[in-house]
Amino acid sequence: MSTVIVSGGAGFLGRHLCEILLKKDMEVLCIDNFISGSKNNVREFISYPNFELIRHDIINPLFLEANKIYHLACPASPVQYQNNAIKTVKTNVIGTINMLGLAKRTKARILLTSTSEIYGNPIVHPQVEEYYGNVNPIGIRSCYDEGKRIAETLTMDYHRMNKVDVKIVRIFNTYGPYMAVDDGRVVSNFIIQALSGKDLTVYGDGNQTRSFCYVTDLINGLMKMMEKEDFIGPVNLGNPEEYTILELAQKILKLTKSTSKIIYKPIPKDDPVRRCPDISLAQKRLGWQPQVGLEEGLNKTIAFFKTKL
Repeated sequence: MSTVIVSGGAGFLGRHLCEILLKKDMEVLCIDNFISGSKNNVREFISYPNFELIRHDIINPLFLEANKIYHLACPASPVQYQNNAIKTVKTNVIGTINMLGLAKRTKARILLTSTSEIYGNPIVHPQVEEYYGNVNPIGIRSCYDEGKRIAETLTMDYHRMNKVDVKIVRIFNTYGPYMAVDDGRVVSNFIIQALSGKDLTVYGDGNQTRSFCYVTDLINGLMKMMEKEDFIGPVNLGNPEEYTILELAQKILKLTKSTSKIIYKPIPKDDPVRRCPDISLAQKRLGWQPQVGLEEGLNKTIAFFKTKL
């Protein structure tokens, strides 16, 4: 039986990944400090004989044995990662060093979940993996953007210097059940506001774009990447269908049958104007592309949040 470590395993993505790994009869070691993850997300797995939940902050060394490591640990929404910017940087830098050191010692394959945020406010559209990005190194988002960029640097240096078996995935906006109610990302914000009868808050004029990937598609892509031989990445994983924020708000109002209104507030500093992945590489090397359309995914996510509220 393979032993798989999932750092950040009690978070939104981690929870879905742990579920699929358990269904594949893997031994899963779920590591989380519960700063942005929740014990409730994985409570149903605690009785499983091949699941272990370990409360641990990865900025401290970790001494475990594993065959594979999915390194997901890091607050991922602006509200969460800006709440303690220095902690976010430490997680991305010191935490990644510790996870790479663990992979080096155990000869495990490690997959780093990086982010579309490494492209910053892009001047290349759609974003391809060869694009180096346009990132503000001293802005309010820099703790996450630059933190993930250095995490990629560390991953490649451990590979080049220590022959660590590594993978790098750049995740674009992902949504679905088990997002936190106070997550702060646009999909969960809009759904919660619509279901609660509150105004939907659009920042700027709403014409900035995003692409939204349903969580099961993303997890499928992560697992394909982990199993792929002779391909390190980085590789974009996301849904290339592009929507304006205003279109998303209108769609959620329609699907929830909400009478809420849309209000506009000033756009936050360094908020990207356009964000959309080029997934040609994932299609070619992994045979991967999203299967769940936005409306289908939103309906499943709305149903989940109805139970939470």
